[in-house]
Amino acid sequence: MRFDLVLRAPRMITAHGEVARCVGVCDGRVAAITPLAGAPDADEVVELGPDEVLLPGLVDTHVHVNEPGRTEWEGFATATRAAALGGVTTIVDMPLNSIPPTVDVAALACKRAAARDQVFVDVAFWGGAVPGNIGELRGLHDAGVLGFKCFLLHSGVDEFPPLPPDELEPVLAEIAAFGSRLIVHAEDSHAIDRAPTPHGDRYADFLASRPRGAENLAVAWLIERARWTGARVHVLHLSSSDALPMIASARRDGIAVTAETCPHYLTFTAEEVPDGATEFKCCPPVREASNRELLWQGLADGVIDMIATDHSPCPAALKTPDTGDFGTAWGGIASLQLGLAAVWTGARVRGHTLSDVVSWMADVPARIAGLDRKGRIALGFDADLTVFAPDEAFVVDRHRLAHRHPVSAYDGRALSGVVRQVWLRGARLDLDARPRGQLLTRGG
Repeated sequence: MRFDLVLRAPRMITAHGEVARCVGVCDGRVAAITPLAGAPDADEVVELGPDEVLLPGLVDTHVHVNEPGRTEWEGFATATRAAALGGVTTIVDMPLNSIPPTVDVAALACKRAAARDQVFVDVAFWGGAVPGNIGELRGLHDAGVLGFKCFLLHSGVDEFPPLPPDELEPVLAEIAAFGSRLIVHAEDSHAIDRAPTPHGDRYADFLASRPRGAENLAVAWLIERARWTGARVHVLHLSSSDALPMIASARRDGIAVTAETCPHYLTFTAEEVPDGATEFKCCPPVREASNRELLWQGLADGVIDMIATDHSPCPAALKTPDTGDFGTAWGGIASLQLGLAAVWTGARVRGHTLSDVVSWMADVPARIAGLDRKGRIALGFDADLTVFAPDEAFVVDRHRLAHRHPVSAYDGRALSGVVRQVWLRGARLDLDARPRGQLLTRGG
């Protein structure tokens, strides 16, 4: 059999760990995985260097693209370009910060129309669960969204309000009826209301305004309602390590709860955030160094299933750099291009392997999102492939990132690992050519 493409990789990450193999690609799919010594015939053969590792393209299931409506914050062209440069070949767009938010089929059609013909990587979509749209959820599911996001407190934008307590359980029951999943920003609004009001440039004051207890309460509350309804739930951007025992206990009880954390919670610590450095503001917040290490342990133990960036960009002015006021600055960290390097930098010094990173950032996210042909180098899967140089170091320069705005908490930070080449469904990505990404639906 002659292949369209063969990659010869002395180091490749598969479901069986790191091995030396050849990958044969036909019609955009992985068609063969053979020993390195017996390379199959192909129209194009690519030899990886001894310092390179072949990874599956990463799957980032938590990206705020913001288009249409707030395209000046980001946009499909810039977000997917940044994703490709970071080794991410599939993103899943969040239903808020765009206008209209993705809370009905018409809004989903608007979002897909905005994305079409300008995505460099594949893009799928989450739907939104907001007050009053329970009747729209089945239609969105049938139209191909991967699941539904809700907030338990103000989302930061008025057009995507939080679900009140009396609506969460009916929404979970509805979603359980057709086998979907609810992904949840889990902070308790009452706990936040009783916390100190965020204001001024002291990071310690902002941290006190988003206490761990707000996350812990919300996670506990969500778990019990998942227990009552049998719904599948996913805890987004977990920052409080206190919640890990609750999640582990719920799973032992058979509750279908999964959880993610983010590169910034695994990289930064509250102790190192300078006062006035609002580029570090996110919600939930970056917490203490001891908490960070417990999150890493949660990944090692399997209580935290996966890592996603929660890429949430904005124009520089919305970070209030003139005042450094954490109370008024937009909360979100832009990291889509840097997630792999940031996680690998932290993982390697703690004894984790590239196989671990691929599991957390490709395989498990794809499985949780229901993207059946993504996240692995395996027969029949899409030939989404990343050539990664794990030992090459660089210093982040925010002005050289492909995100729309040069705002980054990682600016000036030394990271390990450089993406050298990317293939999307067997075609080498050329960011100067016409975008070749596709819009995916559930299962795709």
